[in-house]
Amino acid sequence: MTTLPLPFSRPVPPSLRLGTFPLVIAAGALLFLAGPSRGSVPDPADVPRLIASTEPGWPQFRGPRRDGVSDERHLLQAWPDAGPRPLWTAPPVGRGFSSPVVVHDRVFITGDVDHELHIFALDLEGRLLWRSTNGLAWRTPYPGARSSVTYRAGRLYHQNAQGRLACLDATTGREVWSLDVLRRFNGQNITWGLSECLAVDERAVYVTAGGREALVAALDPATGDVLWQTPPLPSDRGDDAVESASYVSPILVEFGGRRLLIGCSLRQLYGVDTADGRLLWTRPYPTTYSVLAMMPVLAGDGFFMTAPHGRGGHFHRLEPPATPHAPPGIADVWTTRLDTCQGGVVHHDGTLYGTFYSGRRGWAALDARTGAIRYELEGHVKGAALWADRRLYALCEDGWMLLLEPGSDRFEMRGRFRWAEAGARDAWAHPVIHQGRLYLRYHERLTAFDIRQP
Repeated sequence: MTTLPLPFSRPVPPSLRLGTFPLVIAAGALLFLAGPSRGSVPDPADVPRLIASTEPGWPQFRGPRRDGVSDERHLLQAWPDAGPRPLWTAPPVGRGFSSPVVVHDRVFITGDVDHELHIFALDLEGRLLWRSTNGLAWRTPYPGARSSVTYRAGRLYHQNAQGRLACLDATTGREVWSLDVLRRFNGQNITWGLSECLAVDERAVYVTAGGREALVAALDPATGDVLWQTPPLPSDRGDDAVESASYVSPILVEFGGRRLLIGCSLRQLYGVDTADGRLLWTRPYPTTYSVLAMMPVLAGDGFFMTAPHGRGGHFHRLEPPATPHAPPGIADVWTTRLDTCQGGVVHHDGTLYGTFYSGRRGWAALDARTGAIRYELEGHVKGAALWADRRLYALCEDGWMLLLEPGSDRFEMRGRFRWAEAGARDAWAHPVIHQGRLYLRYHERLTAFDIRQP
């Protein structure tokens, strides 16, 4: 396919690349680049890494490592004018914004049907195998299912928008146990409904409880019993208020000899030691409408976090423990104007890719060491990002699906097609790639496309 013209892709002038905080960025760059002395080998414990799921396929939101990066190769490097070939469209899967999960020969997805949230199990041809329920549908502003399921050891874990957390048998859909998180930890729901896609490992199911009894809780995967709980986090609003949960799904990171859960409450970033639930640090993230929705993104020696209608994005370097028994810390390194919301940011080879939310339009590539904007793509609205085989898969919220090749100074368009007529600009489900197939969801419609090279 001929490369499509891209009149809106342009480098950012050098005078603008350091944003409004040049001194902070420059200092952060020096710290990031310093590293160990020449010839030295860094201690593996001092190099943060994402803790990947041990399950096959695409077993949770944003993939095995929860980072929006696929390891698949031999995918189409350009698309025909009409887009890749559709393989099938499943029967209606209910209204929702959640993304599919693909494990072994099963596809799992959630959707609201009438007054209930449904969990659907499909085979790899899109045929319905079973469907189960997890409480009530979300019927207030922006109705539809929020969270994707997480697959672990033959079971599915899911929290609905009202805080009902359920464990289901992945083979039959039978419910094994459930817990009302808001009631159990004395919490309150948030404006647009709880949206956390649960982090689960061999030790626990982790949930941001956001209540008067706990900020974060770890549950026994087999029974739902509470293993530990982090004390509630006081809110900056005063009046004895505590922090509620946010719309963020956390990540699991191994660093400094510890397994860390990095996530967000309604207004603060947090780090928790998963061994005992100890709160290690927090950082305020104030926004106009108390919307924190983007997952933190690990990049190099730290992680990136941002939110709309606030102070933009920040890179936080993870600091090794000062002593063997001390906790790891974080240091604030640089800031950026990139204010991605629910679409997520992906990191690859020293570059962060994401979209602006307010005040600007389009997609951007950022230097992960400094926060400098390398280049932008205008003319397409914000959306959800996925990286695979040297390409950025960009699902725009108005329904356009883009295949972008990031270069040294611009995005090259390698394909695009209109996936959904999303006039309300609510195509918010993230793309998924598994075994040479691209899965796209827009509310009731789930379609698989063949993106394998011939």
